[in-house]
Amino acid sequence: MKQVVQNYKNGELALLDVPVPGCKPGGVLVRSAYSLISTGTELMKVSEAGMSMLGKARSRPDQVARVVQSVATNGVPATYRKVMGKLDSYTPLGYSLCGVVEQVGGGIDDVSVGDLVACAGNEHALHAELNWVPKNLYARVPDGLAPRYAAFGTVGSIALQGVRRGEPQLGDVALVIGLGLIGQLVAQLLTASGVRVVGADPDPARCELAERLGAAACGGPGSAAVETAVAELTGGLGVDQVYLAAGGGGNQPVELAARLSRDRGRVVDIGKCRLDLPWNAYYEKELDVRFSRSYGPGRYDPEYELEGRDYPIGYVRWTERRNLACFLDLLARGRVDVEPLVSHTADFDDAVETYRSLEEGALKAVAVLFRYPGGAERPERTRDAGKAPAPAVAVPEVRGGQEPAPARRVRTSVRLAFVGAGAYATSMLLPHLAQRDDAVLSTVVTTTALSAANAKRKFGFEAATTDLDAVLGDPDVDAVFVVTRHSSHAALTRKALVAGKAVFVEKPLALTEEELSDVVAAVEESGNDRLQVGFNRRFAPLLREARQRFGPRNGPASLRYLVNAGRLEHGSWYLRQDAEGSRFTGEGGHFVDTASWLLGADPVSVYATAASGGEDLQVVLCYPGGSTATIGYVTTGPASFPKETVDLVADGRALRLDDFVRASVYGRRRWVSSRLPKARDKGQRAELDAFLRAVRTGGPMPVPLRSLVATTAATLAVRTSLAEGAPVTLTGAR
Repeated sequence: MKQVVQNYKNGELALLDVPVPGCKPGGVLVRSAYSLISTGTELMKVSEAGMSMLGKARSRPDQVARVVQSVATNGVPATYRKVMGKLDSYTPLGYSLCGVVEQVGGGIDDVSVGDLVACAGNEHALHAELNWVPKNLYARVPDGLAPRYAAFGTVGSIALQGVRRGEPQLGDVALVIGLGLIGQLVAQLLTASGVRVVGADPDPARCELAERLGAAACGGPGSAAVETAVAELTGGLGVDQVYLAAGGGGNQPVELAARLSRDRGRVVDIGKCRLDLPWNAYYEKELDVRFSRSYGPGRYDPEYELEGRDYPIGYVRWTERRNLACFLDLLARGRVDVEPLVSHTADFDDAVETYRSLEEGALKAVAVLFRYPGGAERPERTRDAGKAPAPAVAVPEVRGGQEPAPARRVRTSVRLAFVGAGAYATSMLLPHLAQRDDAVLSTVVTTTALSAANAKRKFGFEAATTDLDAVLGDPDVDAVFVVTRHSSHAALTRKALVAGKAVFVEKPLALTEEELSDVVAAVEESGNDRLQVGFNRRFAPLLREARQRFGPRNGPASLRYLVNAGRLEHGSWYLRQDAEGSRFTGEGGHFVDTASWLLGADPVSVYATAASGGEDLQVVLCYPGGSTATIGYVTTGPASFPKETVDLVADGRALRLDDFVRASVYGRRRWVSSRLPKARDKGQRAELDAFLRAVRTGGPMPVPLRSLVATTAATLAVRTSLAEGAPVTLTGAR
């Protein structure tokens, strides 16, 4: 198996092949699914290993004292050999992971093979494919909690123990100094406990993150923002507790703690920071300085950790293992959110490169996860084997190798036929096309003669007809727009593709899985993949500019899309769900496509819930690499509220779109779009530009067919998830 190791003498990092550990009695053998890099503790160790011998000595005076004692006892030669031998050997890294029980040792009866567990310990929860973990250093993961989140269990226990040492009470005000991984978790735990939190950190991105996750106010240490917030929240009396979660060699944290604490307040040291206490300041306020020892009671006790001897709950309520289980429970119930903290997820094979990127500063991160091959896709627990399989919706495979037929001529313009001339076509599409030099409105086809005649007169079509077959058989027609009611989209699209036409069909592409499969089959039968669905949001100029300014992502993202759809007028054909599909099936593809475009991937699973007795939905999409998108589709909001708002958070940056009128990006630098009033542009014109260019030049279509199919399948999966009350896997999704 493979394991991350480091040589402390020369700083070498390696992914080493080592023997598989045996499964001893009193513990379990765990195959890792995800392990977490603690960017504070572990990077400090990695950095120390790269120092000179003098630098190592300066950073660890405690070890120097032990060497001096050894010299006095054993002499210089023996001590030298001992120290060099210890330095010039591989040491492990890691102490927080989640994995699947592969083998159960003697004396263990609380877990079984196949159970998902979170594991702790810098000797037992290592960055390795397999670990042996003793009983008191693992806890079962609650049902429904993702392995990538459960990997935070140990670090969360450290934060939880620190909060317990502070003894917060409802209504308290606390100051958290240092908003790295531990500090962010401390702030969330305090907020969940009814405590108002002020955060202090020199990194503005971490301050913004803490505020998004519930902190009342954050700013740089000693900044006016922090001091003002403390004064306002406490009436000038000072905070009840200060939690020191900062590192480094400066004394600023303990001095700031003394200045902003109330009389007889508590100062809890969680991180490893300098504690040169200013005596007068601490004496005059009679401050209570406390230390928080790692994960909780039991830490560093061999009888507890290695021999499995638990402390009676009547004497020790919160042990190391109980803290771990408690934090997992808080994650499972949504009281703590770790997804925004994940800056990057790396494959375990790239572990060494990931550490180097962190050490050199190329990768800025709060938390980094290692993903192990096959670890996250373990089988269900054996006792759940009788459960019904999870619902699934198939994503029809779009086979490669289909090349569009060569152009009959070099086009300077494209001849277009419209099937349908309803409100959307006449208000959002035809006005953009009527005056173009590169488009000729050839024929409009409708089921009633009068609507065709009206479109011909208003937009200048050369002809109007009710005969669709004649139009599809016309060799001079290059492209067909399908802008009819939803129930006819799939059949009309199929006919037009088989006729060899490029097709622009308004959403939705299909109302059922069978219809979607029929469209894909038409592509395969005809060899014609020239298809575009009217997902116009991804073409909106303001959103495209915001995405460009946000820049590329390294880690997973969290996206929220709120759609204030409003109520339909009485008599709207959208209400004919038996014939035209649900309202979300009709227009939800817009929002799924926009989310997928922003995240750069297609969804792999869908979970939807609905408000009782209404059409309001919450749809959660999961993507490869751990990104998620939540679409809130509501019909009961006020008309005065914006229709669409989007928030994207990743890598310490955030993007916000306000109804295609305003946009902003937050990061090292803040960008805000022009505040001058502009028309709301949802991308129809730019989408038509891209489609006509593709038809005219024979180039690729604006959106890959695979993406159009995946978006439609995900939209259809919402109905399945609502019916089954469970997440739906998109089988065949990439």
